[in-house]
Amino acid sequence: MKTIPILFDIDGTLLLTGNAGMLGIERALFQLYGIEHVPQVALHGRTDFAIIHELFAALELPTSEYRSFVSCYHLHLVQALRDRVGELLPGVRPLLDNLQADDRFELALLTGNSREAAAIKLKHFAIDHFFEVGGYGGWHGDRDDVARLCWEAIQTRWGQTRRAQDAVVIGDTPADIRCARAIGARVIAVATGNCGMSDLQQNSPDLAVQSLQSLSIEKILEIMDR
Repeated sequence: MKTIPILFDIDGTLLLTGNAGMLGIERALFQLYGIEHVPQVALHGRTDFAIIHELFAALELPTSEYRSFVSCYHLHLVQALRDRVGELLPGVRPLLDNLQADDRFELALLTGNSREAAAIKLKHFAIDHFFEVGGYGGWHGDRDDVARLCWEAIQTRWGQTRRAQDAVVIGDTPADIRCARAIGARVIAVATGNCGMSDLQQNSPDLAVQSLQSLSIEKILEIMDR
């Protein structure tokens, strides 16, 4: 049987941070610019690049300072995760353990987080050791582009013989479903983020589950056989 890459989103799929990401951004804006009132922007399913650039536009900040800003944000994110009550979502650790122990699968990340923010969040919840490769949203505004970069990284790491149609993306938003389709991958939607089952099902995932607690290796293999 072909090796199956499993590409995980982070926020709303693997874990919840209690909105620590936005808290870190707010603290960085205050430290660097003295900004106390931060406009609301959409967060779910978006990349760090898109979110921060929207905030910069609304606050009339120079995009040339993006790199220094995100460095400051990453420093604040570490403390923000400690200050907010987050959680590893139900079923995540057993699923990761089972997939990692099974040589039919390879684990990767496909996330809107920057590489650094992803590493900080995964380390905070002690699941960073499961992932060695991925696609990240620190320098791209479109999740579809992140998916393409993720697949390039997988081929570089594990070999060009892997095909995206043999991969599975697991995420919690319609954006995860769309970016999976952009590379021709299968997709499992999980309703542990801000989207309910009906919203996810309207975007035609191969499978939708209430939580990763109900996702087994057998169910993953079933959708690969369709």
